[in-house]
Amino acid sequence: MYELHTLETYLKQFFGYDSFRPGQRQIIEEALQGQDLLIVMPTGGGKSLCYQLPALLKPGLMVVVSPLIALMQDQVDALLDNGIGATFLNSSLELSEMRSRSQAILNGKIKLLYVAPERLLNPGFLDFLDNIQARIGITGFAIDEAHCVSEWGHDFRPEYRQLQRLRQRYPQTPVLALTATATKRVQKDIIQQLHLKTPSCHIASFNRPNLYYEVQRKQRQNYNQLLKAIRQQNGNSGIVYCLSRRKVEETATRLHRDGIAALPYHAGMTSRQRTDNQNRFIRDDVQVIVATIAFGMGIDKPDVRFVFHYDLPRNLEGYYQESGRAGRDGENANCILFYSPGDIYRVEYFINQKTNPDEQRIAQENLRQIIDYAEGTVCRRTIQLSYFGERFPGNCGNCDNCLNPQPIEDWTIEAQKFLSCVARCREKFGITHIIDVLRGSRKKKVEQYGHHLLSTYGIGKDKSKDQWKLLARSLLHQGLMSKTTDGYGVLKLNKKSWEILRKQRSVSIAVPHQKAVKSQDTSSLSVEAEMLFDRLRSLRKRLADANNVPPYVIFHDSSLRVMARDRPQSLADFGDISGVGQRKLEQYGKEFLSEIRAFCYEHQPPVSLPSDTQMATLQLCQQGLSIEEMAERRQMKPSTIVSHLSELIERGQPVEINFFISGIRQKQIVVVIEQVGDQSLTAIREVLGEDYSYDEIKLVRGWWRNQKRRI
Repeated sequence: MYELHTLETYLKQFFGYDSFRPGQRQIIEEALQGQDLLIVMPTGGGKSLCYQLPALLKPGLMVVVSPLIALMQDQVDALLDNGIGATFLNSSLELSEMRSRSQAILNGKIKLLYVAPERLLNPGFLDFLDNIQARIGITGFAIDEAHCVSEWGHDFRPEYRQLQRLRQRYPQTPVLALTATATKRVQKDIIQQLHLKTPSCHIASFNRPNLYYEVQRKQRQNYNQLLKAIRQQNGNSGIVYCLSRRKVEETATRLHRDGIAALPYHAGMTSRQRTDNQNRFIRDDVQVIVATIAFGMGIDKPDVRFVFHYDLPRNLEGYYQESGRAGRDGENANCILFYSPGDIYRVEYFINQKTNPDEQRIAQENLRQIIDYAEGTVCRRTIQLSYFGERFPGNCGNCDNCLNPQPIEDWTIEAQKFLSCVARCREKFGITHIIDVLRGSRKKKVEQYGHHLLSTYGIGKDKSKDQWKLLARSLLHQGLMSKTTDGYGVLKLNKKSWEILRKQRSVSIAVPHQKAVKSQDTSSLSVEAEMLFDRLRSLRKRLADANNVPPYVIFHDSSLRVMARDRPQSLADFGDISGVGQRKLEQYGKEFLSEIRAFCYEHQPPVSLPSDTQMATLQLCQQGLSIEEMAERRQMKPSTIVSHLSELIERGQPVEINFFISGIRQKQIVVVIEQVGDQSLTAIREVLGEDYSYDEIKLVRGWWRNQKRRI
């Protein structure tokens, strides 16, 4: 059984990581104690580990509810590559394979079982679960993508509602609900729908500091704008989202024609086509996937370095979720939204297809929020995180508005006019109506409510509609005004609003200017290290293809970058790298070390010629003198002569090492150097023991280094 102080040991053993990410350890401890849990953690935060490690440390089987076959396959591949017993049961398997896997589960060989909600609730499968519970026990139910249980979530799935039957059938079995995005309303709904019992709730920050956010106004030749942005990503993997299937096909075709390896993905393709294209993207056979929002939740690819939205998304939560598919490994990634006011009409067209008035109203509110984001001049994260109820102070240093701040102007008087109009309209209207009153509009709605008779009617004619919208958005983003979230977007005054009206608070806003923003570099490696990184990626791709798994299953980009930067020379040093567990060290250590050593040899500085004193020692050596005789002849210490000889051997000079140390002892020393590296003579001798002298080790190390240079 585990002990809490050894959790880090298990983390390194099974997953190759030295420390937990923020929040993980406490969640895992509570899961080990059998608590129900609600875990809201952004993409890339490490949600899966929160149920995978407890599953390994507790007796029985952890059942993971996952919505997509592709997602199951990828996660199981990664677990198996780490030497962890995991499997999935779904419609992609032959009957014989289903039976084989089911028997392995009942025999206790499997610790994690992935299954879709539809199969899980099948009466026959529930009987199978009863059998599992009786024979080996069920550790818990992990409900992945738990936001699907709520009709208020961005991806509601009715079949998720039925998962509450698990609590009725297995009342004592812990339930862990996990999702990357959930507003407070969705969180409450998840707890109620899944019947979680006094759950421990862990709501991590929604901030993804490694993601760079930018909004670019679409240019006249917007395809060329997109193509240029993709080419700036240096061949890294990325996703381009489009609003329609036709746009997906056209864009993928044009990119392919212009030399970008790209494939389409949308709901109009056959299931086989979608699966093939998705697999080719995951396995790095192509650089870019061009997709509608049909592509996403089933993608477990951590090294997506950019996500571009070629069209305006339909809502802010969807944009956060889709852009969040970049940089899941914690490395830097770019998220660019290409925006044109003309996109609004296309989104409105989809909204108008809805027949339910309430759905239309909510969709319109969602559209207003994403427009606020696209046209906003404050920190992009401030806007995003406020949607989830999280306050962010701004100045993130990793978005276009923070890196290229707009000029700040004092708009206190304009703010007083705006807020006064909100008050005189009795806080019952949204932004558009308030602006109509301020600008003296003759719309029927203004006169219908008698607002043409207000003192604020027409006092804002000196500003355009866009300028008043800019002010309204800024007041909301700064918390100087509020609005309802019921889909109507009715403006409300708060304490700070009244401070402005009473001249107790000033208002400054950022005014847009034309900005030239360049995408952030996704790497901080030196040029030479980048060259090695590319070679290691190529090796990873060859190994992945040979093992029929996605490349990231071998190692994440973040691990390869550390290898390229630190260039380990021994298995021990290689095993210290984050992401290298015991299983991966045994499987891939020697091949990656060989590639690193070969690169180091090819890029090492030219070997200098032996010095005059070393050449004098070489002449005596060639006369057959022993080390002691050479030292006596040259009036030097024997250790100095050994240093000369080891340097000569390393430089490939004709020194016969067998004259000084036997072949058997040479081989033993080489074995240890291969294990602990060639940097520390003391470390090598500690393993060999006192029977071996430093002189022997130094001579063999010179020979070993020479051999590595000649590989």
